[in-house]
Formats: sequence, C-alpha cells, structure tokens
Amino acid sequence: MSKETVVTNNNQPRIDRMLQPFYEFVKIESSGGLILIIATVIALIWANSPWGSFYEAFKNMPLTVGTGDFVLSKPTILWINDGLMAVFFFLVGLEIKREILVGELNSIRQASLPIFAAVGGMVIPAIVYAFFNAGTPSADGWGIPMATDIAFSLGVLSMLGDRVPLSLKVFLTAVAIVDDIGAILVIAVFYSSGISLWILGLGFLLFLCMIVLNRLGVRHPLPYLFFGCLMWLAFLKSGVHATVAGVLAAMTIPASTRICCTDFLVPMRNHLMEYEMGGDKNKVTLSNKQMLSALGNMNRDVLMASPPLKRIEHNLHYYVAFGIMPVFAIANAGINFSAEGGGLDVFHPVSFGIFFGLIVGKVAGICLASWIAVKSGIAEMPRTLVPGHFLGASLLAGIGFTMSIFITTLAWDAASPFIIDAKFSILSASVVSGILGFLVLRSCPLAQGCEK
Repeated sequence: MSKETVVTNNNQPRIDRMLQPFYEFVKIESSGGLILIIATVIALIWANSPWGSFYEAFKNMPLTVGTGDFVLSKPTILWINDGLMAVFFFLVGLEIKREILVGELNSIRQASLPIFAAVGGMVIPAIVYAFFNAGTPSADGWGIPMATDIAFSLGVLSMLGDRVPLSLKVFLTAVAIVDDIGAILVIAVFYSSGISLWILGLGFLLFLCMIVLNRLGVRHPLPYLFFGCLMWLAFLKSGVHATVAGVLAAMTIPASTRICCTDFLVPMRNHLMEYEMGGDKNKVTLSNKQMLSALGNMNRDVLMASPPLKRIEHNLHYYVAFGIMPVFAIANAGINFSAEGGGLDVFHPVSFGIFFGLIVGKVAGICLASWIAVKSGIAEMPRTLVPGHFLGASLLAGIGFTMSIFITTLAWDAASPFIIDAKFSILSASVVSGILGFLVLRSCPLAQGCEK
C-alpha cells in the first residue's frame, strides 16, 4: 500500500466528520420531501372529495388567542401561513447563518458559483412570467416562479444515490439557500403593504434586544423565544410579512461555544471517572447521587461546548420537516378543480408564466449564469461536475412548491381567480421538473475522479 493511500485513508474519517452535518441535513430534507408529497396528495383528494366543504371549513375556521383587549383572531390558514411559516423561516435563517459562517457561502470565491446560479435562477423566471403577464391584473405574481423547494429538490436527488457526486448535492443546496435569501428579500420588499413605521421600529428594537442578548453571552433559548415572539407580533401588525421576523431572529442565535476543546476534555474526563466510580458502588442509576451528579455535570459541559445555533437547528429540523411543512401543504395545496372551486384555466397567462418560468426560466437562468461565472473566472468549475450536472440541477431547482405556493398566498387574496391557476401550474411544473431532472442526472456520466 502506498504512502499516499495511507494518508487518504487516515484522513477519510476526519472528512466524514466534517461533512456529517451536511449528510444529516440532506437526509432530513429528503425524507421531508416524501412527507410533503403524501400531504399534497391528501390535500388534493380531500379538496375534490364529497367532503371538500370540510376542507374549506378547516382552512377558514377562526382561532383566537388572548383575552380582553389583547386578542389576536385569525382563520386557521393565516395562523399556518403567518405563524407556523415563521418557524420555517426561522429554520431557514439558521441554515443561512450556518452556511455563511462555515458552509458553502463562507467565502466569496467559494460562494460565487451558487450565488451567480441562484440569481440567474431568480431573475430569468421572473422575466418569463412578466413576458406573459406584464400590464395585466395578474402581474403581481412575478415572484412565484423564482422559488426553489429545497426539500423536494434534495428528495429527488437522493433517489439517485451515488450516481451523482457529492459536490452536486452541495451546489444544489447552496443554490436553494441563496434562493431562499432572495425569496425573503422579495417578500419583505415587494409583498408587504400598509407598513406602519412606528410598529416596524418597535420590531427592530426587539431585534436589537436579541442582538444584545447574543453579545452578553446568553445561550439559553427561552429569552430569544420571548423576544422573538414579540418581534413576530410587531412585524405582523406592522405590514411587513411576519415570516421576516423569523429570519431576523435566527441571525441573533449564538453560533460559538462557551469553552474551548481543552477546557471541555479535562473536566469531561473527570466526570467520566466520577461516573465510573459511582457505578462500582451501586448499579441503580436513579438512586446513585454520584452518578446522577456526574451526568448532570457532563450535560452542562456538553451544552457549553456546543453552539446553540447548531443544537437548535438540529432539533427544530424534525418538527419543521415532519410537522409544519406537511400541515402547510395540506392547508395550501388542496386545489378544487370543479367549477364551484373557481375553475381552472391552463391557458391563462398566469399558468403559462409560472409553468414556463419554473421549467424554462430556471434552466436558462442557472445554466447561463453558471457559464458566465466560470468563463469570466469569477468562479471555478468543480472538477467532479460535467455540464449535464448543471442541466439536471437547474431542472430540479424548478421544483418550486412550498416557497412558490407561499408567495402565491401573498401575491393575491384568497378570493382571487388567479390562485387556482397558480397552484396548479406550480404543482404540474414541479412534477415535470422533478421527472426531467431525475432522468437527465440518471443518464449523466460521472466526471473523472468523482467521489461516490
């Protein structure tokens, strides 16, 4: 065995440890995509079944929180889209912060390719939509085909297993995260209305309080939860969409550890010795104060040695992927195809704009922007990728679903005749994009030296 081979094998566990958070992220997102598909099918069947009236009643059922003069009453659908989705955007904010600090967006050189690709994948679809809808009452939906659903995209990618290189998964994930940043900016700037500046100022004051908590070294999540909920309420009442508060709150969560490696290892060894000594005296842990004390001390030191951002992101990911997102899909993906449901016009400019924006616009935008970035020397072409990988990835980026449906709910009110056309086009374009992306990547040969 050569010396070079030995070095490579010795480094492999270290590389695997470094990539473990990414592997976990992809695994959760992929599983979440499958749950979203099931939730979408349930919503479509429910909305078009004889019990469709109960589906509408479920969405419009009023829920009230508070007492006396402090009451917040909204239909269920708005609690989901304004409340639960704020938690989703909080998680998105945590992912964005992590990627900026230690991930694919950590340096300009490293982030330039996915940034260029994502920007192209947002601008061109918006132009395609405007081509069909400019000057019409439906023009406000231009932001719908800009979005990429990271859960569905990675879910399809995971079905290919080792047929695609890891660098492609990292690229598509980075593109989707930059896309999320763009969607957040679009929502904050273009899909907020009737802004009250003094209430918005109150929201930013609460945001400042959370920054102060971070600077003071506060690591327990409860103070951040308290101020974050108040900030959400302020943004909700200010006219700026409340989900933006979730992203801002995420930016204040500490991402550093309280103690260094040495300060963690030395006391941890002592705690383990204390635990072992206690076990020699009594095997029943519940009645062994020495063992319980050692466990408590170890738990305290582990919390001090782990970044709150990573801990919260990891714990929250499951609730969002397997709870919040399926609920959102059930509440928003139910399209009634009957005339009573508002009818469906697949030849409407909205339908054309969204369908071709997600399929043609995403492919043209991502591929063209990536080509410009590489040819101009701004970014480097990953050696494990071939041009076909970019085509397949850009097709998967055309799976808009969650974000596209969410922007649809912001572009028009619930009674708008454009809603059913928009949702149907989002679903159909997402299915077509997913199938085409899968077929392209499945037939794409791996680049020489590609890792599996």
